[in-house]
Amino acid sequence: MKVILQENIDSLGYMGDVLDVADGYARNFLLPRQKALEANPRNVKALEHAKRVTAQKAKKVEQDIQEQATKLSRVSLTFPVQAGKDDKLFGSITAKDLETGLLAEGFAVDRRKIQLANPLKELGTFTVGIKLHRDIIANVSVCLVKQGGEAEARVDEAATDDAVPPPKSQDE
Repeated sequence: MKVILQENIDSLGYMGDVLDVADGYARNFLLPRQKALEANPRNVKALEHAKRVTAQKAKKVEQDIQEQATKLSRVSLTFPVQAGKDDKLFGSITAKDLETGLLAEGFAVDRRKIQLANPLKELGTFTVGIKLHRDIIANVSVCLVKQGGEAEARVDEAATDDAVPPPKSQDE
């Protein structure tokens, strides 16, 4: 007897599969427990329609996520941090810090989706991936600069689009 599975069953198949099983197994186990439907033309058409609708919804959701990833990839986070010799940080920048920085930029991202193997512990510019979907990863630029140092001023100059010279100090 041909049946359409309504749920995943170990050693048999996955939800939506059309299978040929023994008549007794279908009548005595699968159908009474509503684990499968008989594969008549009406049920097969309903299954195909449900698959099409689900595929369209998934495609739309994936397009929305791709647009969000494009916007997120344009974001550059700058963290002024205290650093010692050899540009080693006294603390570290973790996924929670990145989550807070992204929230300040207007992006609500779960910190578990931030792909940061180890906390950032050195000055410099890093690229951090954020997994938004199983196939979609947005890369965010993270810049760690010494607090109150020259590097911070250079990053601020690079961030501005206008070529305005920095203000002169009174010592000059």
